[in-house]
Amino acid sequence: MTNRDQELRQKAKETIKRYERLVERDPYRLVYHLMPPVGLLNDPNGFIDWDGTYHLFYQWHPFEAAHGPKFWGHFVSGDLVFWEEKEPALTPSDWFDKNGCYSGSAVADNGKLKLFYTGNVKNENDERESYQCVAESEDGLTFTKKGVILHVPDGYTAHFRDPKVWKRDGIWYLVIGAQTKQIDGHVLLFRSDDLKEWQFAGIVTGSNVRSMGDFGYMWECPDLFHLDGEDVLLVSPQGLEKQGYLYHNVHNTGYFIGRLDYETGELVHGPFKELDRGFEFYAPQTTIDRYGRRILFGWMGVPDQGEEKHPTVKHQWIHAMTLPRELKLVDGKIYQRPVEELKQLRKNEVSRPSVKISEHPQRFEEISGEAFELLLDVEENQAEVFELTIRDNVRVIFNRGLKRLTLERVSFVDGLTESRHCELAELSSLHLYVDTSAVELFVNEGEEVFTARYFADPANRSIQFKTLHGSLTASLKKWALDSIMKK
Repeated sequence: MTNRDQELRQKAKETIKRYERLVERDPYRLVYHLMPPVGLLNDPNGFIDWDGTYHLFYQWHPFEAAHGPKFWGHFVSGDLVFWEEKEPALTPSDWFDKNGCYSGSAVADNGKLKLFYTGNVKNENDERESYQCVAESEDGLTFTKKGVILHVPDGYTAHFRDPKVWKRDGIWYLVIGAQTKQIDGHVLLFRSDDLKEWQFAGIVTGSNVRSMGDFGYMWECPDLFHLDGEDVLLVSPQGLEKQGYLYHNVHNTGYFIGRLDYETGELVHGPFKELDRGFEFYAPQTTIDRYGRRILFGWMGVPDQGEEKHPTVKHQWIHAMTLPRELKLVDGKIYQRPVEELKQLRKNEVSRPSVKISEHPQRFEEISGEAFELLLDVEENQAEVFELTIRDNVRVIFNRGLKRLTLERVSFVDGLTESRHCELAELSSLHLYVDTSAVELFVNEGEEVFTARYFADPANRSIQFKTLHGSLTASLKKWALDSIMKK
């Protein structure tokens, strides 16, 4: 541990202590989503189920609620439900990462937990340099940096980051986001026998690669995995133009389904599909857990999208993680569902079978709250439009005639109503996780998902149902949810 590393760790501890009460007094502090103790949280990193413990690292800038030189923060859990904050795994303390320990992944190798990450450097001319680095640990808590293992290849800019590593048939593979000197976003594949020496294996896919056409200037946080018989590339391209209901965030996340040729590095794939239709979702990462499930965490935020306007900034913190989600491939589409273990958080169940919702707004006192789970199963739908309003700030709208589902919210930037949409032939169920300032909406058993932050009046806990042109009958179940953080 270097002197600089010790200094940064001490400064982070002092910053947490200095703002502890201010952070805790924020009415928008979340109950059952992972948040930073202070400062800014972004990408999930190094998500792995190792030696009986789930480890979730994250991009963390502790010193202000804004982007800056990133640490790797560290959460651990035995069950994906209850979490504990540990000492930071990495600090930007060395020449090869002095301006930030950027995103990456974790693998188990010979009894050690190894972290692969991007070292971000600004040189004396304020020019970007990037280095792919490794650190390792025997106990999963204290990490020793081993230095640089991969440099930027010819033909690419220093926007070369976010390594995701896995093993197949005794060989290690690494995908990484890259930008060509022509300013096209690519995903590249490398291979290694020993996790030290890496050889370029090919261009997986990217903007203006083969038949792709123009598709963004940088591809971030790639994750390539096998799911239900197919290869899936999860990636966050930057620079996409809006198309109908698609790509309405500043930066967007989605996936390709296909088949990876491990010899050429080429992914033969179908079209790009958005993974989450909401306002805040970016840079997700997955792992295979002890039960063989493919589990995902996403960052509940988007870079460059009104971040400085979040009301939590004045309380010296910003952003959170999504809930853990299990992925399944159904008819060529990824379905996302909250992991089963989250049912452990439930308490005080309220059940209302066969509720007939009409054009007169209905509010049920027992189905309201600040941090809860709500399950709505449609029994019969004769309505043209169904609306669910959460705390007079967020609305879920299903328009049966237009075959469209919409999530609206009051913008925290300008106070106007803003919306995101998807096509939906029919509505069978809504599964909502509503936290103090976050909502995750799972539609039709995870066929579509919307993630959003929202900032309602803390005193308003109302939930309202209504229809237009007909009625809808549904069963309702609601649970209050407990805190997930261990003290």
